[in-house]
Amino acid sequence: MNTKTQSNPRAQSPNPPQPMRGNAGASIIGPRNPAREAENRDVILSPSTDHGSLANMRWSFADSHMHLTSGGWGRQTTIRELPISPEIAGVNMRLKAGGVREMHWHQAAEWGFMLTGRARLTAVDQNGRTFQDDVGEGDIWYFAAGIPHSIQGTEGDGCEFLLVFDDGNFSEEETFLLSDWLAHTPKEVLAKNFGVPESAFAHIPEKDLWIFQADVPGPLANDRVAGAGPVPQTLSHRMMAQEPIRSSGGTVRITDSSVFPASKTIAAALVEVEPGGMREMHWHPNADEWQFYISGEARMTVFASQNNARTFNFQAGDVGTVPFAMGHYVENIGDTTLRFLEIFRSDYYADVSLSQWLAFTPHELVRAHLQIDEAVLDKIPARKTPVVKSIANGQ
Repeated sequence: MNTKTQSNPRAQSPNPPQPMRGNAGASIIGPRNPAREAENRDVILSPSTDHGSLANMRWSFADSHMHLTSGGWGRQTTIRELPISPEIAGVNMRLKAGGVREMHWHQAAEWGFMLTGRARLTAVDQNGRTFQDDVGEGDIWYFAAGIPHSIQGTEGDGCEFLLVFDDGNFSEEETFLLSDWLAHTPKEVLAKNFGVPESAFAHIPEKDLWIFQADVPGPLANDRVAGAGPVPQTLSHRMMAQEPIRSSGGTVRITDSSVFPASKTIAAALVEVEPGGMREMHWHPNADEWQFYISGEARMTVFASQNNARTFNFQAGDVGTVPFAMGHYVENIGDTTLRFLEIFRSDYYADVSLSQWLAFTPHELVRAHLQIDEAVLDKIPARKTPVVKSIANGQ
C-alpha cells in the first residue's frame, strides 16, 4: 500500500474549465455556472478518449429534495433522479440525538451504512424473534423486505447514515409507517384488534410521524425484549472490523453474504484510495454497480462498448452508477484519501480485472491484439482480489 501523500496533478483547480483542447472546442461566452463546472471538469473538458452519448451516471445528494422534520431529515436518490440505475436506490438520513425513524417496513430490502454517530436498531421477524443493537461509524445492517424495524439516534449529536434499497423504484414516501396505518384505521377496529376501549386511541397521531423527536434511549440492556428469542442471524455487522485487502494504492473491504449471512440481496465493498492511486480497470459480471462517495475527489470513465465511453467527476455526497458489465476505473484526483462504497444487488461480490485477464491469457495472443512488448506483459500483475493501484509505480 502506498501511503505517501503528495500533490496530485489531477487535483481539481478552483477555476472552472473551458471546453477547449488544442484547436478543438471554444470558450464558453454565454451563461455559466462556474461552481458546478469546477466540480465536473472531465464533463466540461472531456478526455479525448470519451465518445458517444452515454447517459448521465452521476447524481449528487445536494440536488435531492430535503425532507425536514423535528427529529432530523432525509433525502433520496432513486431511478427518478438517476434513470440509468434501476436496481438500487439510496437515502441519506440524519437523526438528532433521540430522533426516531419511526417503526416501519418496506417492500424492498434495506441495507444501511453508518457514516457518523451512533444509532439504536430494533426489528422483529415473522416468527416473533427480536433484534436490538447499537451501531456506530462504519457499521452496517440489513432488514429483509417486509421486516418491521426502527432506527433511533443515541447520545451525542445523533447520527447520519446511508440507506440502500434493492429496487431503483423505491421511494421513502411509500414506506409502511406504524402511525400512518393506525391513523387510517377506524378506532373501533383498533379497539377490537387490541381488546381495549376506543378511548385508548384518542391521542394517536392524525398523520404519519416519519421522523420525530423523542427522548434519547438509555442503555441497550434496558431495551432488550426477548420475544420468541433472538433472530437466527444477526442483522448488523462491523464492516470496519474486517481485515482489508491491501495493495499499493489503498484498501478494499468486501462485505457480502459470505461474511454477513443476513444480507441476502446486497453486497458491498468499502474502497479507500490514496492520493495518486486508482481502483484498477475492471467490470462486474453479476450486477449493476451503485456508488456512494464518502470523502475525497474522483474521476471515473465508463466504457460501454460500441465506441462509447464517458468520464465523470465525483465528490463527497455524490452517487455514481455503472450498468452491468461495463468496464471502468475510479481514480483519486485529489490530495486526500478517497473513500467510497461499491454496492450491488446481489448476495455476493464479484469483479473481473483487466490486468488479470491479460496476465492469464497467452501472451502471444495479447500481443497480437495490442502490439505491446513481452516485457510489458511480464509486468502485468496477476491477482485474485480487488486491487487499488498507485499510479506512480503501477503496482
